[in-house]
Amino acid sequence: MSNAGRRRVAVTGVGLVNPFGGMDAQDFFARLMRGESAVRLHQHPASPAPLAQPAGVCTGFDAEAVLGRPLAAVTDRYAQLGVAAGFAAWDDAGMPRQGEERDEYGVSWGTGIGGTMSMEKGYNDFFVHGKDRAHPLSVVLVMNNAAASHLAINLGLGSACLTYSVACASSAIAIGEAMRRIQSGESQMVIAGGSEAPLSFSIMRAWEAMRVVAQGNEETAFMACRPFQEGRSGLVLGEGAAALVLEDWAHAQARGARIYCELAGYGQSCDHTHLVKPDAYGQTRAMNLALREAGLAAEEIGYLNAHGTATREGDPSEIEALRQVFGVHAEQLLVSASKSMHGHLLGATGALEALITVLALARGEVPPTAHLDHVAEDCRGVRHVMGEGLCNVPLRAAVSNSFAFGGSNAVLAFKAVS
Repeated sequence: MSNAGRRRVAVTGVGLVNPFGGMDAQDFFARLMRGESAVRLHQHPASPAPLAQPAGVCTGFDAEAVLGRPLAAVTDRYAQLGVAAGFAAWDDAGMPRQGEERDEYGVSWGTGIGGTMSMEKGYNDFFVHGKDRAHPLSVVLVMNNAAASHLAINLGLGSACLTYSVACASSAIAIGEAMRRIQSGESQMVIAGGSEAPLSFSIMRAWEAMRVVAQGNEETAFMACRPFQEGRSGLVLGEGAAALVLEDWAHAQARGARIYCELAGYGQSCDHTHLVKPDAYGQTRAMNLALREAGLAAEEIGYLNAHGTATREGDPSEIEALRQVFGVHAEQLLVSASKSMHGHLLGATGALEALITVLALARGEVPPTAHLDHVAEDCRGVRHVMGEGLCNVPLRAAVSNSFAFGGSNAVLAFKAVS
């Protein structure tokens, strides 16, 4: 289908559960603007051996209070976070929870590891505590499509309910594929996003074994993740969820919805070079595809939310890709990596960073990369936002990058409402 025949896609709702401990998207963004960090030293209470890592933990989230006891009892933490964020986005879009035909409304969700908390508990029950019977809901607790399914069931959404698991690009791809469904007319509205709860002992230990996790103590954990910084030492894990309500533009206008911005472009590529080492050329292809579909020139992009994990190889690869795509404009392009403040949410990170990009456009504000005070030589060539965020920025368009193990790249391009 040509661009001329595609329906425009509006972003009409945002919702999240974030490591600052709340569900207020505007408060979350304000904290990012101040350069605050939600990262703290964390040890999972069920750890069979001592292990403490800096991490972003949703400490204030009470699943029973938000979802009710019956739903909380049949969901893993990753699904609880996801359903809560999806409900919040739906409410923010001005949509009632029930009471109308919804066969053209659906869900598009992303998660990298799904119900890992419940899976680890099951293993511990058998192999540590010697129990001889599994939890009767074990299968539905751990399945990756649980969050999406519970959203569809509780909101009565009858269009496609799909889950994508593509490592750290999962929820960005979920948002991009939801865009495709609306463009083609398959769906009128889609709750698109992702959730992750990776702070189990086994997952934390596995990431530590890869030697890509930044270390810290009680005093330094908050600034352990330092994307683009000279001497950066790696990523920190985080948990949480984020959702956007995507809607056919004409449908949104007809019901008088508030429109945050337009989701105008989506690009995908595969590095096809290495399982975990990023490739700048593959990233440039995804960015160029997103810009081309959005009908945007490189110089029209005012802000880019970088994947920026603070790993030694990942950061310079992304900066190299930005220089290739944006050319001379790269030196004026505002770039920040919000993982420095909320941690890396794995499969949910693309959705959270897309939400940040949406709010940056809607508010005309750009958050910083926290803890960045000396840009590494191999990360120069763009205009890094450092210290506190920038206000009153006349943004016309913005981009959010998500890159994943396995070589999958996903880029989302947004346009401001004119």
